[in-house]
Order: sequence, then structure tokens, then C-alpha cells
Amino acid sequence: MASKLATLLFIASLLLILSTQTLAQTPTAPAPASSGLPNVTGILDKAGQYTKLILLLEKTQLATQLENQLNTSSEGLTLLAPTDNAFNNLPSGTVNSLSNQEQVELILYHVLPKYYALVDFSTVSNPVRTQGQDGLNFTSQSNQLNVSSGLVTTQINNPLRQQFPLAVYQVDQVLLPLSLFGAKPPASPPPPPPASDKTADAPTNASSDKNDSSGSGRMNAGMGLVVGLVVLCARAFLS
Repeated sequence: MASKLATLLFIASLLLILSTQTLAQTPTAPAPASSGLPNVTGILDKAGQYTKLILLLEKTQLATQLENQLNTSSEGLTLLAPTDNAFNNLPSGTVNSLSNQEQVELILYHVLPKYYALVDFSTVSNPVRTQGQDGLNFTSQSNQLNVSSGLVTTQINNPLRQQFPLAVYQVDQVLLPLSLFGAKPPASPPPPPPASDKTADAPTNASSDKNDSSGSGRMNAGMGLVVGLVVLCARAFLS
């Protein structure tokens, strides 16, 4: 009886040890992947050749602003991303000569306040609204999609990201808005000098003519008087 009890206790202990080891070896389920919002500068940095755009996004604090918009907007965003070569091809000082507010305007001109897949651009109504002051025109022909600011036309290619709520597309030229880089209206000409007052001069001339006439009349009267006296004297002498 005692031996049977000892055997049962041994078997129970063995089963307990085996079950503990099995539970310890069971892998834990992986945590669900985070569904965080896309990081704009992270996408550009991973793609490479967007250093200048990243610097502008950080300098103007638009990187944070765009990510906040992605968190609150139900429409999503589309970013047209100029490459480093696009910035290098601009005339020297083009961007640096802009004020901070103008640099903000330049970058916002490359942001569309809605998510657009590439196929969506073939059916949009131009001009397409941007987050800047001016709109953009999109044209599609022979499987080639172009975008124009009115000053610059370039092709859209190489989607860096095309997943709602953010689409990012490469452009090989910086899109220059007319509000910043368009021809400025000519300066207004200076007002003409005031016209001379000829009416004021007229009485002076008339007065001068009148004085001349009066002087001539007095001279003629004096000469007549002298001649008359001479004639009278001559008659008296002859008589």
C-alpha cells in the first residue's frame, strides 16, 4: 500500500514538472503592430536625395504641422517632393532670398489638402487647390503625368508613398508659385507737374500794353502842343 502511494506521488510530481516546462516553452503571442501615422521626414529620409526639402520642412516647422494635419484630417494629404537636384537647379539664392513666411508659402504650394492616388490626377478639375495661395494644373498624356505652376512644368514620377492618409510623389523641379515668382506689375509713373497759371500772367501783359499805350498818347499830345505854339509864334511874327 505504501509503495503504491509512493508511486502515485512520483507520477504526479513528474507530470507537474513536465507541464511547467511545457508552459515555459510556449512562445508568447507578438504584440499587434502599431498603427501610427506616417512620418513625413522619415519617408523622405529613407528615400534619399531629399535633404534640402527636409531642412526646409524642419526650419519652417511644417513637418510637425503636416503630421498634426494627418492626425486630424479625414481627407489626407499629398506631398509633391522636389529632389535635391531640383533645388540645385534653381538660380543661386532663390530660396535663401525668401523670408521665412515666403519659404512657408513655397513649401505649402507643394502640399495638396487631400489624398490623391496617381490615377486620381487624370480626372481632377484644374486648377487643383494647394495649401498655398495658388493652384496647380495637372495633365495626363500617354501614361505621363505632368504638373504645372504656370512658371514651371515637370513630370510626376516615383511614388515614395501611396497609401492613405499620405501620398508622396517625386518631382524633378521646384514648383514656383506665381504669387512669389510671377512678374510684378510696373511701378506707377510719377504724377505730372502742375500746369502753369497762364491766366494770372495775362493781366500783367495787358497792363503792360496799356501802360505802353498811355505813354505813347502822352508823348503825342506833348509834341502837338509844341507844334501848335511854334505855329502861333510864327503867325504873330509875320503879322
